Amino acid sequence: MTTYVYGITRAGHRDLPEDLTGIGDPPLPVRTVTGSGLAAVVSDCPQELRPKRRDLLAHQQVVTEIGRRAPVLPMRFGSVSDSDDEVRDVLAEHGGRYEKQLEELGGRVEYNVKVVHREDAVLHRVLSEDAGLRTLAEANRAAGGGSYEQRLRFGEMVAERVREREDRDAELVRETLAPLAEKTRTGPENAGCFLSLSFLVDESAARRLLAETGRLEKENPHVALSVHGPLPPYSFVE
Repeated sequence: MTTYVYGITRAGHRDLPEDLTGIGDPPLPVRTVTGSGLAAVVSDCPQELRPKRRDLLAHQQVVTEIGRRAPVLPMRFGSVSDSDDEVRDVLAEHGGRYEKQLEELGGRVEYNVKVVHREDAVLHRVLSEDAGLRTLAEANRAAGGGSYEQRLRFGEMVAERVREREDRDAELVRETLAPLAEKTRTGPENAGCFLSLSFLVDESAARRLLAETGRLEKENPHVALSVHGPLPPYSFVE
């Protein structure tokens, strides 16, 4: 059976709870593989590994449990090695790099901020900012809604103004929040939002990041910011 890896920490820290389990159905017991002063937190890997919600949550729980005790380099879901011995070989080969990253990430957490527009509010915003759009809307309304071509043109113009607004609001969020973090990473594209940013912050500085996020949303009611965290620093592990 192959070895599933949840994360890497320093050896010698307090043991994990005896009843801690990870992925699998039934959930598989978690153990540590040590070498070169480091400890990989692992379990056996099921024969069929799929990103089911149950297993995704189990992976997250294990990494969070490690992080409560010591700095951790969290692995992405699906990190698998051929055996415990191979895990030890990797710890030996890359131990210096792992130790350096553990030092850099000690006392830090990740917050992810996703940004979307409130549809009605942003439409009202772009119309209020563009006299030409208001004039066209009024002309269409006076003509009983306007022709198909007129409605199409109006829709294209609105969509373009909304895209421009997305660019401006994305830059506003970056300029406001990035200086509060030690590092920033752009998340993968998501159809549900126009911006996803992850921030690495010292645990003591997290309150300020959250306060500024709330202020941004309050002062820009057409924008909704969704904050996820504190999280293990997935986005900042090389």
